[in-house]
Amino acid sequence: MDTRRPAEAPQVDVLSPREVPLGGPRAMSVRRTLPQRARTLIGAWCFADHYGPDDVARTGGMTVPPHPHTGLQTVSWLFSGEVEHRDSLGSHAFIRPGELNLMTGGHGIAHSEVSTPRTTVLHGVQLWVALPEEHRNAERDFQHYVPEPLRIDGAEIRVFLGSLAGGVSPVRTFTPLLGVEITLEPGAAITLAVDTAFEHGLLVDSGHVRVADTLLRPTDLGYVRPGIDALALANLSDGPARTILLGGTPFEEEIVMWWNFIGRTHEDIVRARADWEASSDRFGTVEGYPGDRLPAPALPNATITPRRNPPRQLRPKGTP
Repeated sequence: MDTRRPAEAPQVDVLSPREVPLGGPRAMSVRRTLPQRARTLIGAWCFADHYGPDDVARTGGMTVPPHPHTGLQTVSWLFSGEVEHRDSLGSHAFIRPGELNLMTGGHGIAHSEVSTPRTTVLHGVQLWVALPEEHRNAERDFQHYVPEPLRIDGAEIRVFLGSLAGGVSPVRTFTPLLGVEITLEPGAAITLAVDTAFEHGLLVDSGHVRVADTLLRPTDLGYVRPGIDALALANLSDGPARTILLGGTPFEEEIVMWWNFIGRTHEDIVRARADWEASSDRFGTVEGYPGDRLPAPALPNATITPRRNPPRQLRPKGTP
């Protein structure tokens, strides 16, 4: 058992999302938690959209035409519903609850995402991982993985990236990462051993969850700095509490993010946009999507500057 008591409760910063329209016939909206002014990255996790439960009959669901990516991996994880994925690598797959789809963009890839006709309620998270400089032009790749649920002390744990509580994902990443769905039964409490080199973020989907001494409500993300060896979670709700735990070693490189591209300079973004608009071979073609691809928006009338996390704060001696 890899559980233990933390020596002292860590500081937890509470981050709240903003509502962003995703698109579709009636503009399905998502809650964007990363990036934001208070925090750009958690490890190499650089983007987190949390959506649903979304009544597809009312909103039209998810319809995202072929669009490009560079310098990142996309991580799709559903709680309910089904999404059809097609990409320019030739992958044709379905995203279903409890199943990981991870796509590596690297130098360039394109894909489409459409909720299927049998989906009535769409609910999940869409996450991005920034690729480090030495791998940001990696070859296109697509991986699918179904983790076995682990049950410990009233918690059901699905490790889709990295390792936790004895669960290990075989899915390849380019920096040390952790991605886990944790569902706590009513009143359940659990303490999990974690890597002291990792920073962590706990996104609450449902229920009220105490992380160390801090209460998180639905849609909150609690951020915990590196230096702790255990994370204590407790469900204070009368019903189950579902969360997503993200973690990784701090990503020290500065990145430039715009639209669906990650680079290191403004010029990287300008070049990627021009290649997409010119239908360059860089991104390939998505076969089987019944419609046009998504055009790139206009570039801003200013230089796109790197996104940075706030400076690290020094802790009093003796604290985690």
